[in-house]
Amino acid sequence: MAEHSSADSSPGFDARAFLKTLTPRPGVYRMLDVDGRVLYVGKARNLKRRVASYFRDNPSSAKIRSLVAHTRAMEVTVTHTEGEALILESTLIKQHRPRYNVLLRDDKGYPYIHLSGHEFPRLSFHRGARRAAGRYFGPYPSAGAVRDTLVLLQKVFKLRQCDDSFFQNRSRPCLQFQIKRCSAPCTREIGPAGYQRDVDNTVKFLEGKSDEVVHDLVGQMEAAADALRFEEAAGLRDQISQLRKIQEHQYVSGQRGNLDVVAAILRGGQACIQVFFFREGRLLGNKHFFPRLPEDEEDPATVLAAFIAQYYLDRDPPAEILVNHEPAEGELLARVLSERCGHGVHIAQHPRGERKRWLEMALQNAEHALNAQLSSQAGMRRRFEALQEALDLDAPPTRLECFDISHTLGEATVASCVVFDEEGPRKSDYRRYNIEGVAASDDYAAMSQALNRRYTRLKSNEARLPDVVFIDGGKGQLGVARTVLEELQVTDVTLVGVAKGSDRRAGLEVLHLSGEERPRILPADSAALHLIQQIRDEAHRFAITGHRQRRAQSRKTSVLESVPGVGPKRRRQLLRQFGGLQQLARAGVEDIARVESISRELAQRIYDAFHSDT
Repeated sequence: MAEHSSADSSPGFDARAFLKTLTPRPGVYRMLDVDGRVLYVGKARNLKRRVASYFRDNPSSAKIRSLVAHTRAMEVTVTHTEGEALILESTLIKQHRPRYNVLLRDDKGYPYIHLSGHEFPRLSFHRGARRAAGRYFGPYPSAGAVRDTLVLLQKVFKLRQCDDSFFQNRSRPCLQFQIKRCSAPCTREIGPAGYQRDVDNTVKFLEGKSDEVVHDLVGQMEAAADALRFEEAAGLRDQISQLRKIQEHQYVSGQRGNLDVVAAILRGGQACIQVFFFREGRLLGNKHFFPRLPEDEEDPATVLAAFIAQYYLDRDPPAEILVNHEPAEGELLARVLSERCGHGVHIAQHPRGERKRWLEMALQNAEHALNAQLSSQAGMRRRFEALQEALDLDAPPTRLECFDISHTLGEATVASCVVFDEEGPRKSDYRRYNIEGVAASDDYAAMSQALNRRYTRLKSNEARLPDVVFIDGGKGQLGVARTVLEELQVTDVTLVGVAKGSDRRAGLEVLHLSGEERPRILPADSAALHLIQQIRDEAHRFAITGHRQRRAQSRKTSVLESVPGVGPKRRRQLLRQFGGLQQLARAGVEDIARVESISRELAQRIYDAFHSDT
């Protein structure tokens, strides 16, 4: 590699003179400010052509105009290949953290679970070089994911997690044995054969053979119960329940293989990248990142390319990286990653089947994480200001309330009221109202009762009234709200009905304002619309949760009895496999379908019985 630089003491940068000496070979360039700080690091297949593109008469974006205006010098490193340039670019970005580059803030290595090679193996957390004897399972998305898994496995299989010096110097069992978190091989409370069975089950489970382990334990539980060893059967039942709980968090059914699913979204000047980690068809967990964006960066392909380069070049990437946008120079990224790690790496887009569902899941989580990030105090303040402009208010609102109704064919109707202020959701002020004395499925009457109860109480207690009240619904619900507030003489409150737009898709909501004939439609990228969507969705969630709780209390029979195709035999089988109704209610469709004689279609009906919405 060769170094080349140019500096100029004048207010600007003499690009013409610099370009005369610049090579067309591959390399990395650095743009510096007046104090010599690195503003931007870039790589190029042809340095001369790439650098020249910055100094044309009409820069392509505001970001480039700002970057060029602040540039006072440039440094160049010439490389042999474009792949070398990509690696050097990633290294320099991490070193200098330039203002105009997309920056990945989190740069820790992957953590693993380590099973040592001793006679009584130790199960432990590991990060760093994998030199010790034994087996490594992972990588996991975070230290928290590893520790949660270790705690659950410790409850089920009771392998030791103490270090060797502690293990070798015990004369009596430690506290872990007393609280049933270890089988105490140190004092031979368990023999080598029994301990090895627990090791084998742990390995099977971490390899993704959970169904085999659960099946064996169910057989042992039934045998113990038949032999009237009820305490042993109860212990095995608890093991099965714990294993199902781990499976619920970490497993998906479908194709086997190692891949990462990477979804990037940009909104409101911020980006969120969500990564799901799959190994041997198992979902080990997920992690989100909020890279720092340069000014006016709006291209997810550029952000995705910067993330993949910075995140994977010094790691061991999986064989496949599934993305929701084609990253800039994706073929180059894949080639360089393959050369660095010694195996093929494929960056794929537009998946089908199970992989499509995984990508959708990553996108949903990215949306959720970005919404949470935007709900921070500073972000919320900006969105309140945007709402002031969108609704033509005299001042930024300081308190918002939103109402929603939930029921199942008129049964157990519940209304919700959620409250937001400039710090986000104010959950201590949330309220639910059990609706009584109205006709089944009469949402107008239910809304009227909820509003009457809410604002009669606020008026009588002289409590603080909101600036804006949102009603989940269209003109009809809005008319009901206007009538109630007029009767209660609640004034100076802006009423807004939030109706779903065409195809009921997010971003197409229609706003009906009290006193206006024509509805308002805000742009899909509007910060005000994002705030309205957030409070509407929170009201919906809060109403559904209350409705389910009330419905469960009113029903005297098991939920399973209402599912067509689930008779007494299948009910017993499901409860035995999951260890109880509560564990079954937490299971996913894939978990339920793994039970013998339960088809995918029937598993979906069982899942829907526990999670039905209005």
